[in-house]
Parts: sequence; C-alpha cells; structure tokens
Amino acid sequence: MFFRQFYLESLGHASYLVGDEATGKALVLDPRRDVNVYFDAAQSQGMRICYAIDSHGHNDYLSGISELAARAPIQALGLTGAPLGYDHQSVGDGATIEVGDVGFEVLHTPGHTPEHVSLLVYDRTAGDEPALMLSGGALLVGDLARPDLLGGPTEAKDAARIFCHTIQEKILWSLPDFLEVWPTHVKGSLCGGSIGSRLSTTIGFERKTNSILARVSSSEEFVEECIRLDNLPAVPPYWRRMREQNLAGPPLLGVLPEPQALPVPDFNERRAEGAVVLDCRSPDTFGAGHVPGALNVGLGTSFPTWAGTVLPPDIDVLLVLDTPDQLWPTVWQLLRIGYGVPAGWLAGGMPAWRTAAQDMEVLPQVTVHRLHELVAAGEVNVLDVRQPAEWAGGHIEGAHFITGAELPRRADEIPTGKPLAVVCGSGYRSSVGGSLLAMMHKEPPLLNVIGGMSAWNSAGYPTTT
Repeated sequence: MFFRQFYLESLGHASYLVGDEATGKALVLDPRRDVNVYFDAAQSQGMRICYAIDSHGHNDYLSGISELAARAPIQALGLTGAPLGYDHQSVGDGATIEVGDVGFEVLHTPGHTPEHVSLLVYDRTAGDEPALMLSGGALLVGDLARPDLLGGPTEAKDAARIFCHTIQEKILWSLPDFLEVWPTHVKGSLCGGSIGSRLSTTIGFERKTNSILARVSSSEEFVEECIRLDNLPAVPPYWRRMREQNLAGPPLLGVLPEPQALPVPDFNERRAEGAVVLDCRSPDTFGAGHVPGALNVGLGTSFPTWAGTVLPPDIDVLLVLDTPDQLWPTVWQLLRIGYGVPAGWLAGGMPAWRTAAQDMEVLPQVTVHRLHELVAAGEVNVLDVRQPAEWAGGHIEGAHFITGAELPRRADEIPTGKPLAVVCGSGYRSSVGGSLLAMMHKEPPLLNVIGGMSAWNSAGYPTTT
C-alpha cells in the first residue's frame, strides 16, 4: 500500500493519496484546489488516481474534487443522501471500495457536519484489521472538530449530541487502540480549539489523552465541552461562502491568467477603478509606509485566514509584494479560499512607488513600554483583536475586545475620543485590523502594538481576566 499525507500549514489542512501498488490505482481524500501535487505524487509512483472523495462540505477552503475529475477519468464519491451538486457515485455507510489489495470502508461519522464520512483503510496483504483511519474532522489530534458551524446555539447542541454518539459508537469503542488516525484538520486549522501539533494519532492515545474526551463523563458534559465558545476560534467571514460552494462543486479554475506587473501609473489607474490593494509585506515594513488605503496581510502561515477576513468577495485585488517570486504562492493562497487571480501587482514594489513620488500612509508602531505609559496616563484606548480564549487568558485592563474575525462587521463599535492602539499576540493580526480600520476611514488615529501581548507579558506588565 502506498500512502502520502499532504500538509498545508497555512490552512491547517491535510489531504491524502492512498493507492494499491499492484494495480497502480489510488484514491485522494479531501483534495485542495491546486491538484498538481496529487498527480505529481501519483506519477512518481507509477500510479493513477481513480477515486476522490471529500470527508465533508468544508468551511475553511475550496475543495479540488471538481478539478481532479476535470483533469482525468476520476470517479468522485459522496455519501448517499448528501446534498452534493456535482457528479458523483453514491456510497452508503459501511460500503467498501476495493482497489486491488487496498480497501476503503466508508463510515458515516456525523457531528462536525451532517454528511461527514471517515474512511477505514485496509491493506489486505497485512491482514483483516484496518491499517489506518482517515478521520476528516471526526477525530483530531487531541481535539474534536467544532460542531457549531451550521447554525446557532440550538443547532450546535444538536450536532454535538450526534457527535457524541458518533465518537462513542463508531470510533472509540469499536476500533482497535493501535489504529492510526490521520485527520484532515490539523495544527493551524480553526476547526478545533486545541488541536495538537502532531499530524497523526491513534485511537488508544486519544481515548486516554484527548483534551475533550478526557474531561467528560456524560453525554451532556460532552455537549457542553464541544460548544464552549470561549475555547473556539472566531469564524472568519469567508467561511460562510465555502461550504455552499463545496457542496455544489467548486467552479473549475481553467487556464489561469498571469497577473500583470503594473507600473505605478497603471497600478493607480486600477485603484481608481475600485480595486483593493493587498500589501503582503510584514507589519513593520507596512507600518513605515504603504499605498494609501492598502490592507496589510503579511505572507506567512496565517495569510489565507486573514486575507479571507478582510477582503470582500468578488473584488479585484492588487498585490504589493517584497519580491516577484512571491507572486504565484500568494495567488494560490487566494485561489484556495475562493478568490480569483489578482488583477495585477505593483511592478518594482514599494521602492518603485517611492521613487515615483507617490503619496504614502503610515501605521505608527508603538512598543509595549510606550503603550504602558500611554495607558497609565489615560491617553490611549486599547483594542484587543485576539481570539476569545486568548482574551480570557489575560488582557490589558480597560481594553476593548473585538476578535479580528468580527472586526469587519463590528468596526462601528471601536472606541473613539483618543488614539486607538490595536493589539494582538505578536503585532501581525493587529496590523491587519489597523489597516482595515484605516481603509474604512475610521477615526481616531491608529497605533499598532509591535510584539503584542507576548511582549507585554514578557515586560511584566499587568493583565486582568
């Protein structure tokens, strides 16, 4: 049996290619939108992809299942009764797809979503026991996937009760301790509140140590632990669009156009036509000077989450990059979360902008030492944009809290009357939030706290809970 995991750190996403070496046939689970990686891996092993399946209708990224089927004669699979709009072969709970000496047993494992499936993978050459489990969001490393994405508190509780039965009846007490578990949502995903750093686990290890399972002894305790909102990350706005598109079948990418390198006059012309400028440089370089009205989302492991938070849907995007070789990695990060190819990028970057004598804006950066002085003197308001669990763990006394994912719709709630210092854990998310408020022409003057609460705590300044 051939097995490979593909880990995408920026989305906390893992996908899988599993195949039979004798027949050369393989299956892909939870493919991302840039599907070349699966074809390249299959070709390197002399294999061909014959099947593809999504464990569920994802909220956090666009699936590549339609792309795979458009590129090769690949049979898409889907749970019987699932509301899927793309061509697929229906498979019921307990159905098995045999591919040579490898078998894939479909388990209906609802809870994270109603149509969720996991796959038990058998290597017939090694015996009758399952060799591993591709769990999707049914069981994570040290966590469970959140059940609160498809409705309000009542729907979340109902989903958590279903999840409890799934975990107890189909996973924990029916599968062997030694069974390896390979989830789709891994470290970096916002689909859990405390996902561990390892990329796989076992049934037995989770039974003993899982952060949710180890703390509950009844169904109702399980429900309450699953939906603790102070333990769950805020949901980025773009997630509301992903699931519907994934269930329908994401639109095909086709031939991707090359984003144009735009000299300063052409760049300004596209700005005047309504394109949004996305500056992908680090917070400190952005703060020192940027194109007026630009949004700042620095390239890194959190880029797609925060780009999807501040960028409106169906908008032309112009990129500002440090170097041209960042262009296509950035484009793919945007394509994976449902945006189109950017309308262009600033040729020559900010050096070209400066030498063309263009106006610039700044986002002043303040250290935690200066912030402490300003807070003590009552000369500044503080806006904390971290996740709910981070805020609950300790924050600056008197600070206002609007988690970053909710800032686009709650910007009118920011305090006024004094300069506003925006703080997060390190200075990254606060720069995103500060740039958004500046683009929206929000007053008062904005400051970005470099080092964020990590630096504040390191300096020994007080916090409150």
